[in-house]
Amino acid sequence: MTRVLHVYKTYGADGWGGVERCIAQLLRAGAARGDTGEVLTTGPSDSTEQLEGFTVHTVRRQLNIASTPMAWQFLSRLQTLATRFDVIHYHFPWPWMDLAHLLGRVRTPSVVTYHSDVVRQTGWMTLYRPLMHRFLASVNRIIVTSPNYLATSPVLAHYQDKCTVIPIGLDPTSYPAPENSKVEHWRERVGDKFFLFVGVLRYYKGLHVLLEAARRSGVPVVVAGDGPLASSLHAQSRDITNVHWLGNVSEQDKAALLSLCKAFVFPSHLRAEAFGISLLEAAMYGKPMISAEIGTGTSYVNQHGNTGIVVPAQDATALASAMHTLANDPQLCAAYGQAARQRFMQLFQADQGADQHAALYRSVSEPVGRI
Repeated sequence: MTRVLHVYKTYGADGWGGVERCIAQLLRAGAARGDTGEVLTTGPSDSTEQLEGFTVHTVRRQLNIASTPMAWQFLSRLQTLATRFDVIHYHFPWPWMDLAHLLGRVRTPSVVTYHSDVVRQTGWMTLYRPLMHRFLASVNRIIVTSPNYLATSPVLAHYQDKCTVIPIGLDPTSYPAPENSKVEHWRERVGDKFFLFVGVLRYYKGLHVLLEAARRSGVPVVVAGDGPLASSLHAQSRDITNVHWLGNVSEQDKAALLSLCKAFVFPSHLRAEAFGISLLEAAMYGKPMISAEIGTGTSYVNQHGNTGIVVPAQDATALASAMHTLANDPQLCAAYGQAARQRFMQLFQADQGADQHAALYRSVSEPVGRI
């Protein structure tokens, strides 16, 4: 049995983005193998509570600057908790975490999942770069979620010898079967020819490109999710009648929409989208996909010409053309969807990733594995 502490800037109280969902999958998969997993994070108040069967330690944050939560007591909490675990599993990027690890002189063996390069806060990189490299140099292993990201990240180029590729995986049994009543509800509301987007409405998701592509193609688009850009995106789409905004939906509703949609569209245009768990869900449901080429795991999940179509980033004309192609070719849709499901079953099931993580944890926690 391995005791693992996952460390990330948000978890639970602040919503469920891709990293948080990745951590939740790792906790569940580890527990199924007898491992013990807990989470250390920040939030609006101090607490230690059970969330979906796992202990979550939350340290109250005082500041949040450039997407970096800062909590004064985080360092001491990390020092205290680290001694109880065999492995610390950090989730990058979060500069405050790097600082706490180094100042706290954490001696517990550590791995870090490198979810993304720092994309948006380029102005801060001059200050952060030395800290970032000291942190990455200090951990035992770096987990990268796709070979695409490892090959294209200028930061990871410095650490090729300590990187291990472990794709994010999903457990199909953790998803609800779509209820017929839910499917019929959404069929009556949005039909069954629509292209679906699911995700948080963030700056790197490329929704502005999707809206222009929807305008040009006339293809019905359903957007499930909410987020910081919701108001501006709604304003942008005021005169686009073929876009339906659903806001946040339940897991049952998401399952119904995924089973009903014609295809899945994922227009993320910046490298902050390092993998795309929503794409993985679409593949799990056997849906053809459209995504943009940004040199990350999105093109590892969605292989152009096999599981769907990959278009240039921020190219509304190319996106509209791809949507038009799938909207008018049911045989191609079926072939891509079948290939997507097969690829998911071969590469992206949670069990496979859990086995790889377990082996990595053992390798760093045993004395011969330490560096």
